[in-house]
Amino acid sequence: MRIRATVAAVSGALALSAFAAPAAQADDSASAHRADLAKIRAQFGKDARADAPYDMDVTFSDFKIAKTVKVGTTAPVSTTVTYTMTHAADIDIEAEDFQTGPYLYKGAYTTPDTMLFGTKPATCASTSTTTASCTGKIDILPAEGELVNSDAGSWKGAALALAQNGQDPLGENYDITKVGYADQGDLGGTLVQRASKLTVNASPEPVQKGKTLTVTGKLTRADWQTEKYVGLPAGQKVVLQFRKAGTSAYTNVKGIQTTTGGALKTTVTASEDGYYRFTYAGITSTAPVSAKGDAIDVQ
Repeated sequence: MRIRATVAAVSGALALSAFAAPAAQADDSASAHRADLAKIRAQFGKDARADAPYDMDVTFSDFKIAKTVKVGTTAPVSTTVTYTMTHAADIDIEAEDFQTGPYLYKGAYTTPDTMLFGTKPATCASTSTTTASCTGKIDILPAEGELVNSDAGSWKGAALALAQNGQDPLGENYDITKVGYADQGDLGGTLVQRASKLTVNASPEPVQKGKTLTVTGKLTRADWQTEKYVGLPAGQKVVLQFRKAGTSAYTNVKGIQTTTGGALKTTVTASEDGYYRFTYAGITSTAPVSAKGDAIDVQ
C-alpha cells in the first residue's frame, strides 16, 4: 500500500479518531494506522483546507534523523527521529487525546508525491511549560509496496500534532471546530536509499606467487517493485582492495567499473596471503557496500 497525500479523504470524525486513539481501532495493524495518518494529512493539512479552523499553537524544531536510511526488498526498516515541540501553555500534551508524530515526504510539502509515517505516535517529555522533547520513528514497510524505485533519494522531514480537546470523534455531539491540528514541513532531511549487495571471488585458490589472480564479483541493489536484487547499470565505480593476512586494514589496489548486470572482473598478480574485496561508495539512490573479503593462499 503506497501512502500518498492524494489519498481520498474520509469523514473528519473517522480520520481524526484513527490518529487520536489508535489503540481503539478494530484493525490496529501498522499499515492501517499509517493509512489513517495519510488521510488526516490529506484532509486536515493546512494547505488542504480553506478556512483552517483547526490551527493549533504548536511548532516543531530541532528535527534530527539519520543521514541515510537503507531499505531492502521486504524487511521492515525503522529510523528514529527526535524533535522539539513548542506549544501554548494551555495545551495539555499529556492528555490522552493528544498525539504527535514525525513523517517524511517526497516532493513538495503542500503536494507531496508520497509520505512515510511511523506505526505509532511519538513519545514526548516536557522540558518546560511550553516545550517538550519528542522521540518517534519512521517505519518503512517495503513488502507492502510503500516505495517504488523512483522514490530513492532525498526526502524532507515533517511533524504533525492533533488534539481532540475532549471531543469524542465518533460521538453524536462531535464538534470538529474544537479540534486542534498542527503540521509543519521542511524540518530536516534524509536519503532513503536502495540497499545494495556486493560479492567477490578470487581464483585460482591456492595460487603460486607471481601468477595471475582473476577477481570477479557482482554489484546489485534492491528493486522495491519486484522485491528482488538486481544489477546496477553498467559504469558504476568500484574499488578492489587487499588486506594482508594478520592485519586489519584494507588498502586500495585499483578502481574498475561494472559491466552489464553489475558484473565485475579484473586481474592482479599474486604476491602474499591475504584477502581481496570490492567496495562501492554508493550514489544518491543506492547505499554504499563492501564485500566480505575472499581469502587467498599464495604458495
